[in-house]
Amino acid sequence: MLRSSFLRRPISSKRSMGINKMDFVPLYVSLKLSMVTTSVLMVFTAPLAYVLAYSRFPGKLLIESLINLPMVLPPTVLGFYMVIIMGPKGIIGHVWRSVTGGSLLFTFPGIAFAAVVCSLPFALQPMKAAFQKIDRRLLESAYVLGLSRMETFFRVVIPNSINGIVAAAVLVFLHCMGAFGVLLMVGGSLSGETKVASIAIYEAVESMNYREAAIMSLCLIPISYVFLLLVNKLNEES
Repeated sequence: MLRSSFLRRPISSKRSMGINKMDFVPLYVSLKLSMVTTSVLMVFTAPLAYVLAYSRFPGKLLIESLINLPMVLPPTVLGFYMVIIMGPKGIIGHVWRSVTGGSLLFTFPGIAFAAVVCSLPFALQPMKAAFQKIDRRLLESAYVLGLSRMETFFRVVIPNSINGIVAAAVLVFLHCMGAFGVLLMVGGSLSGETKVASIAIYEAVESMNYREAAIMSLCLIPISYVFLLLVNKLNEES
C-alpha cells in the first residue's frame, strides 16, 4: 500500500528533467556591490585626484604609487593582506568589531571595503587625467576672481571634467562586476551576502553546471559591452 501511494505521488517536472532553478541572487549582489563601490569612490576620489593633479609636495610619487599598487599586485597577494588587516586582530577588523561587535570578514561591508581598495586606481587615473586637461588659465581666472581652492574645485574643475568622472565611474563599476580573487578570499561564498556573479560562475563550472554558468555569463556580457561603449564614446568626445 505504501508502495502504491508512493507511485501515485506527483513528480516535479524540474526534478524529472534534472534542471535546477536558476539563481540570479549573485548577479544582484554584484550589481549592488558595484553601485556601492562606485558611489563611494566618486565622492572620495575626486578631491584626492584634484590634489594629486595640481599640488606638489614631498612624497607625492610614493603616495600615488601606493594607491595604484592594486592594479599590478596579484589578487591573491592583495587578498591575503586584506584578510590580515580586516581580521579580528587587524587594524580595520579590530575597529569594526569594537564599533559593531561583529566580524568584517565574510560580510557585504567587508567585500565592499575590499572592492573600494581594489578599484581606487581605476577611479583615480581617469579623474586625474581629466583634471590635468583643464586649461590652467581657467583656474588662474578663478583665483583672481577670489574663489578658494574648494570653490574652484566645485565650480570650475568638476563641471569641466564630467566626461572623465563618468568614465572613472564606468571603469570602477565594470571592475567590481568582474572582481573575483580578492572578494573570494575576503568574503567567501555566502549566498545573498558575499557570493557575487563571478564566484557563482566559478562554482557552477566546478560542479559542471554549465547551463547556470552560461546564463550568468551571458548576463554579464551585454552589461559590460554597453558600459564599454559609453567609455569609448566619452573618450571620443574629450
